[in-house]
Amino acid sequence: MKIVLAYSGGLDTSVLLSWIKEKYNAEMVAFCADIGQEEELKGLDKKAMKTGASKLYIDDLSAEFASDFIFPMMQAGAIYENQYFLGTSIARPLIAKRMVEIARIEKADYIAHGATGKGNDQVRFELTAAALAPELQIIAPWRDESFRSQFPGRAEMIQYCADKKIPVEASAKKPYSMDRNLLHISYEAGILEDPWLDSSAPEHKAMFKLSVSPEDAPNKPEYVTLDFIKGNCTGVNGKNLSPLEVMRTLNKLGGKHGVGRVDLVENRFVGMKSRGVYETPGGSILHFAHRQMESITMDREVMHLRDSLIPKYSTLVYNGFWFAPERLALQALVTESQKNVTGTIRLKLYKGNIITAGRKSPVSLYNPQIATMEADPTKAYNQDDATGFIRLNGLRLKVEAQVHRTAGKKSKKK
Repeated sequence: MKIVLAYSGGLDTSVLLSWIKEKYNAEMVAFCADIGQEEELKGLDKKAMKTGASKLYIDDLSAEFASDFIFPMMQAGAIYENQYFLGTSIARPLIAKRMVEIARIEKADYIAHGATGKGNDQVRFELTAAALAPELQIIAPWRDESFRSQFPGRAEMIQYCADKKIPVEASAKKPYSMDRNLLHISYEAGILEDPWLDSSAPEHKAMFKLSVSPEDAPNKPEYVTLDFIKGNCTGVNGKNLSPLEVMRTLNKLGGKHGVGRVDLVENRFVGMKSRGVYETPGGSILHFAHRQMESITMDREVMHLRDSLIPKYSTLVYNGFWFAPERLALQALVTESQKNVTGTIRLKLYKGNIITAGRKSPVSLYNPQIATMEADPTKAYNQDDATGFIRLNGLRLKVEAQVHRTAGKKSKKK
């Protein structure tokens, strides 16, 4: 029996590797995805072997993450419940996709993950596997009563590692959990489970890793330009960049100016509400700039149609349906909608704010000669035409008002 395990080398996955190997008497293949978390991965292979793995894959998926997952999602304007930029959600299908590929390479029949039974990640991992490799079976220890009984808390996990001589760096008390990738960092659990706690208070300053607080950001604004071709950002400040380079550049710029911090309560797919604090500096800038680029290049009805689908698209990503046929169908529409989203946006970054400072495009639909409040030199718009336009649109309103007025008078006579 061979099992591929999503592995980071931390306390949880170290325990899982050893526990699963022991329970199932299995060969364990560990897999660690580098998706821009910037953790020190040196020596992880030795640690995995010492913990019980027969092999460790460490794959740098950062470029694929940016080009094939983040950028298509940005084209869709996706944001869950009008607040969350889906940083964790969009990473899980990529990790699961690679796990499936490794399982096939290794001829494994199982994949395993350490996602809790209360969270969204278990769904995202397993729906991806269902879509890409329905023959694979899933091992999810946190949904195993025997595992939860053995490890009711971190203290028991730490003791287990001590007994098994598994090298881990962990403390029994942790104020919150953190998950990082190229798009964001999320913080949740622990002290953050109190929704009244002010995450922006000075005593929590050390929690944030990607950005300074708006109060500590430079007192002078900084201008940045973003170039777009067909809805994808291809350059920053006049320099051509790959999607990965775009994200890294914007993360630094946004972090410097305190951009992209969000404290929210969201609705998990499994049914409960969850409080999370997020840093998405580069993603916030890209999302904002992309919308501004669309504002002068997209046809009104195409924009409104695409916008009407944003909640559905975002929910599909959040709930783990990245590889579902409906998301792929929506993406085809999104791609078509982006064919003219080309040009340059100038933004001003200042103390947590992203401010539009200019837009231009070779295919701009904005015509100042038509939009002008002065005399229209093009004669493209005759203001007299608005009379009939308004009359026709107001017809149903007049009919309804007259009907109810007549009905009201009759009821009074009775």
